[in-house]
Amino acid sequence: MQRVLTPYAKNIEQFAWWEGAFTDEELDILQAKAIAATGDSYIGKGAIDNEMRRTQIDWINNDSEFGWVFEKLAGAVSELNAQYFNFDLTGFGESLQLGNYTAEEQGTYGWHQDFGEAGPSRKLTAVLQLSDPADYEGGNLEVLTSREPESVRKQRGLIISFPCWTVHRVTPVVKGARQTLVAWLSGKPFV
Repeated sequence: MQRVLTPYAKNIEQFAWWEGAFTDEELDILQAKAIAATGDSYIGKGAIDNEMRRTQIDWINNDSEFGWVFEKLAGAVSELNAQYFNFDLTGFGESLQLGNYTAEEQGTYGWHQDFGEAGPSRKLTAVLQLSDPADYEGGNLEVLTSREPESVRKQRGLIISFPCWTVHRVTPVVKGARQTLVAWLSGKPFV
């Protein structure tokens, strides 16, 4: 499925995925950190809106402890970008976000886009699924590519990537818990 942006733009995929970038052991490390997340989730400019978003979050910096995550993720997303999006990217403009969506809180994130705040211009979103789909119900990542939302396949270790302007949501988790890692790749603003 492709979408033409302007008469001058090439066709760009709505979303693309990558499998096998991380080992089970690496996913376990990231999932444990996501499960331990205690930070409040917010939407734009630090506002908290529990109707819109119910998630505990934590952040990973590109340092000696977690530099390997940035390196592996950059390799996969670079390939996806080259094959499906062809955006002019400069790299990660910010830390990576870990999220923990639990059934106790009916963890969810309503329809939104990932433009971000002041700072580097977000161009491409990447979501790494840390949870085994057998461990939770609900918590579907859905992208709006037409009139009807499309659910993204649930698979531990799957990286889903889409342009930052893509409208997407996470449906409420009704059983268990769903953990993810989200990254935004930046570049010069779109013209």
